[in-house]
Amino acid sequence: MKKIKAVIFDMDGVLIDAREWHFESLNKALNLFGAEITRYDHLTTFDGLPTKKKLEMLTAVAGFPVGLHQFVNDLKQQYTMEIVYSNCKPVFQQQYALSRLKKDGYNLAVCSNSIAKTVEIMMEKSSLLNYLDFFLSNQDVVNGKPDPAIYNLAISRLGLMPEECLVVEDNEHGIRAALDSGAHVLMVDSPDDVHYYNIIDKIKEIENA
Repeated sequence: MKKIKAVIFDMDGVLIDAREWHFESLNKALNLFGAEITRYDHLTTFDGLPTKKKLEMLTAVAGFPVGLHQFVNDLKQQYTMEIVYSNCKPVFQQQYALSRLKKDGYNLAVCSNSIAKTVEIMMEKSSLLNYLDFFLSNQDVVNGKPDPAIYNLAISRLGLMPEECLVVEDNEHGIRAALDSGAHVLMVDSPDDVHYYNIIDKIKEIENA
């Protein structure tokens, strides 16, 4: 019988409803130079990608100056942190899910395309950090999602096989990365779908298949 031993979570849009925060912060920085990412493009193309990759794509399709990438990236992180400190708070549903999963004996990790400091602060302010065995950020790998490298690294660090892991993801880039790592995937639309019973039902479905 298959046995799931770990649950690995994406962060933005899964544990934290932060997709809008990233969209607003990046556009606030881009607007200083007369550039922006439309909401349609954000939802269909850019959502879930690291800021560095978004800026590379913006250069390719709209000619945004490469020389401004680092400045805009740094400014975007600053704006994001301002929103996080104001808006990121514990949510009972996610706290309950992780606490029950940890009590049930599952290893827990987060793999995010955000930078390490953002992941750490969001996990601290949402009171989820203590439930995690570890977290990985886009700074832990050369290529972020949709490349599977971050999930490959997490599975290796857990000392498990991909088929022993369930990844919870919400967007196509993350889902592709998780599937390419060989792990099982629970696809969700938003943090509202991330609750203990949804996750346990998926684990039972996998183990009984």
